[in-house]
Amino acid sequence: MRGFAETLLGVLLGVLLLAAAAAQAEPVETVACHLTYGGETRLIEARPSASPYTVAPIEIGSYTLFRIVFRTQPADLASIKIYTYGNHDDGRPPTHQATYAYPPTHGRSHGFTGLIRTYEPRYGGELEYWCELRAGISK
Repeated sequence: MRGFAETLLGVLLGVLLLAAAAAQAEPVETVACHLTYGGETRLIEARPSASPYTVAPIEIGSYTLFRIVFRTQPADLASIKIYTYGNHDDGRPPTHQATYAYPPTHGRSHGFTGLIRTYEPRYGGELEYWCELRAGISK
């Protein structure tokens, strides 16, 4: 009986290792946003998050924050939300918020968002961005 248990344990361990390897190789979609601010263009990517309230904004220039909240689960809450805020000593006033269904519809020349321009009113900064869904990034 001991030999059978060891064999069964070995088989189960092998199955778990294969499952872990398959999960590691599984492609993960990301939201990729192309941002232009102050003449500089950069790419910011976000993976799906199970905890949207913990997604931190990214500093863009001195006075703007950019945040992507990408949820794929649960299905009834799946969405892509884009936020921009002012970044001031006395607070972070929202300057733009957009919500897109997941999966987003395609067909625009600038991803699923189209070309968006937002303005930081206190200092007059302009942020231009567009976002697309990308597949095939490994975990």
